[in-house]
Parts: sequence; C-alpha cells; structure tokens
Amino acid sequence: MVSIDVWNASVDFPIFDAKSRSLKKAVLGKVGGHIGTDTKIPVIEALKDITLSLHDGDRVALVGHNGAGKSTLLRLLSGIYEPITGGSKIVGKIAPVFDLGVGMDPEISGIENIMIRGLFLGMTRKQMEKRVDDIAEFSELGDFLQMPLRAYSTGMRVRLALGIVTSIDPEILILDEGIGAVDAAFMDKARNRLIDLVKRSGLLVFASHQDDLLLELCNSAIWMDGGRMKMQGSLREVLTAYKGRDPYENLSPEMLARLGVEQVAGGDSR
Repeated sequence: MVSIDVWNASVDFPIFDAKSRSLKKAVLGKVGGHIGTDTKIPVIEALKDITLSLHDGDRVALVGHNGAGKSTLLRLLSGIYEPITGGSKIVGKIAPVFDLGVGMDPEISGIENIMIRGLFLGMTRKQMEKRVDDIAEFSELGDFLQMPLRAYSTGMRVRLALGIVTSIDPEILILDEGIGAVDAAFMDKARNRLIDLVKRSGLLVFASHQDDLLLELCNSAIWMDGGRMKMQGSLREVLTAYKGRDPYENLSPEMLARLGVEQVAGGDSR
C-alpha cells in the first residue's frame, strides 16, 4: 500500500552572496514563507511545521495563492527536498509532474522524446514503446512525431507532453498545474484522459487554481498559506474557506451534472 508521511517538517533555502536586506523585498512576493533575520545569511523559510499522512486512495488538492508554498510542498512529498527539521517517509513509486516540458529535448524527434520523458517518469523503454501508438493517436501530431521538437508550436508541445504524462501508470502521482495552450476541444479530450490517469494512480496530490478540475479529481484538500498548512479537510469545506464562497456556485449545469450534483441553492447540493 502506498503512503506518504511527513512530521514536523520544515524546508529552508539559504541565500548566499546577498548584498543587502533589500533582498527581502525582492523575494517575499515570489516565495512561500518568510525570510529569517537571525543570521548573517538570509534564509527563506519555505515550509514550516508540516505534518500530514496520506494513503492509498487519497486524492488531495493543494490550494493557496502564488508563493504560499504549494510547489515546495509537492517537492517535499516527492522526496526532492529534504526537510531540515522533522522527517518524511514515502512508500511507493512516485511520478512527479511539475512541468510538462521537463525531460524533453528540442533537438530530437517527438518519438525519441516519448522515450526520454517516459524514463524520466519512472517507466521502462519497453513500457514506453508499447505506448507510442496510443500517444500518437491522442496527440494527433501525425508525421510531426518524426520531426525535432523545435519545429513544434507551443500547443503541439503541450499535446505531446500531455499524451506522454497521461500514458503512465503511477503509484503516487504528484501533479503541479501547468496544462497550457491547447484548443478547447483537445482540452476536453485531455481532461478525460487526465481523469483516467488519476483513477489508475494509487495516491494523488494536485496543486491547481482550477476549481472544476479539483472538484472532479480530488476528495480532500490542504490550504497552504505562508509556508504553513492553514487548513486540511474535505475538498468543499477547504475551498469554501479559501475562496469565501461555495465552489459549486460558479459551475455550469453541465459540470454539476458531471460531478453528480443536481443543484446548488442556498449552499445545498447533493
């Protein structure tokens, strides 16, 4: 059974060669946490006192404003960052998806990039070879798959990256927002494939600002603020506290039906 346990964990980033305290103004709006002033070297306290326990079947949304610590927490949960205090334990194979373009080389073909990106995500070459036809059909790139990636438009690169990422079978899926420039019809196709990916994963942690995606993919949430966990609970409860409104209120009738919600009136829905 897959699991992630974190206890009393903090993550700091020392900033070396800083010339003055003006650094504080330069980075405070860009990084979660705050800058410590008790040493000669400025330290960004990115995460503070994080304790959580995630298990097989959990589908966890991370919410919070930009710089609240969501991406740093994802990297802690992936084992990329080591806590300076406390500890963490990961059981299971992790597929971290922080940037759709990571692991892709503009100088080689789409087919070759399928292999490289798959290896980066923990798959074997044989496993990726079996997925090439499926990725080609989904991405709709045709002969472009034989061309170097530098010949692709931004939308074409996103199509290929989404096809690769959603073809894997992860035990633990750590997903940062970043689904970008594709047309509406393809985005709907990608959404269905993303839902299938989540169903295949044992555990999901997903950071996003898109309420509709979070409501469709997740069942619980963590609200990050200033590098700390401000609130943890059911997805609807946390989103309501964070947004100041019921997250179902602005959804279309089609999306409400997709989520199995009959109506939203006076805060009540089924």
